[in-house]
Formats: sequence, structure tokens, C-alpha cells
Amino acid sequence: MQKKLVEREVFDTLRHDFMVGFGDWEFDPTELKNRSPTLNESNVHIWQGYEDRVVPFQLQRFISGKLPWIRYHEVPEGGHLIVHYSGLGEAVLKSLLLGEEPL
Repeated sequence: MQKKLVEREVFDTLRHDFMVGFGDWEFDPTELKNRSPTLNESNVHIWQGYEDRVVPFQLQRFISGKLPWIRYHEVPEGGHLIVHYSGLGEAVLKSLLLGEEPL
């Protein structure tokens, strides 16, 4: 039963990502505005696996490079489902709550 739930979660995640990645967007993501009350303060983070074959790291680097208020974190040996990687959840929480940069 647990295996089927995990498989369904993976399928749903991939389906959503393909729709976002290859669908027709009605806006330019590089023109998004910072909603933070303090200029250049960031409460938006992108965690990207370098080895991701669904969403290219080059795309995330480009967008975060155009929007300096986004904090970009790259997982060097990470794939598309980095959320399941051991230790990553802790690194994300430390970054968000304590401002620590992951190793």
C-alpha cells in the first residue's frame, strides 16, 4: 500500500512539472515582482537538482539571475525528486529559519 502511495505521488509530481515546464504560460516569469516589504529581502527560495532531467538547472539559474530577490540553491548531485533526499529537508529548514547556507 505504501509503495503505491509513493508511486502515485511521484507520478503526480512529474505530471505537474511537465505541465508547468511545457505548458503555455500567460506571463513571463522573469518579470515577477518582489512582494517583500524590504527591497532585496528574499522569502522565495528555489532548490534545484543539478542532475534534474525534467527541469533544467540552466532554466532555474537564468530566472533567479534575473530576479535577485530569489535565493537559488543548487544540489550538485540532486535529481528531480530531491525532496526525498536524506538530509535535504533539514538543510532547507536551516536555510529558511536560521539563514544558514547549506554545504
